[in-house]
Amino acid sequence: MNDLVARAFTSAGIPSSKEPHGLVRSDGKRPDGLTLVPWKGGKPLAWDVTAVCTVADSYVAATAREAGAAAERAAELKISKYSGLEDKCVFQPIAVESLGPLNETACQFLKDLGRRISAQSGDERESAFLFQRLSVAIQRFNAILLHNSFEAADHLG
Repeated sequence: MNDLVARAFTSAGIPSSKEPHGLVRSDGKRPDGLTLVPWKGGKPLAWDVTAVCTVADSYVAATAREAGAAAERAAELKISKYSGLEDKCVFQPIAVESLGPLNETACQFLKDLGRRISAQSGDERESAFLFQRLSVAIQRFNAILLHNSFEAADHLG
């Protein structure tokens, strides 16, 4: 999914770098990407993508009450993790659940990125196309996990 976001920036005419070396935290971790030009308030945008399982034991109670709860929690954790970057850039977590929901700020961000792609291409459907590509990536991820679970079961049985 990080590649998908990076390609979307390219489609919008916004140069970016994946896993930028200049934004390393004290533990050596770095965000998934960084725009090479200002995004907002004169600062570049750094993003980090994470996928969480909607029905994992740690999330199932919350996701049963509210769709997207796991994505929102994962986004909060990413914001906390990269809080030291605030003076250098705008940070955008992109948290997606295995059953599809994204965190709210990621939805707004991706809509904005889609509008910027539309400005380049002239096609007003670019936001919809971006969300469709994300949906397909999630479905492929789930298919691989399901396939691997059958292989693991074969090895056990």
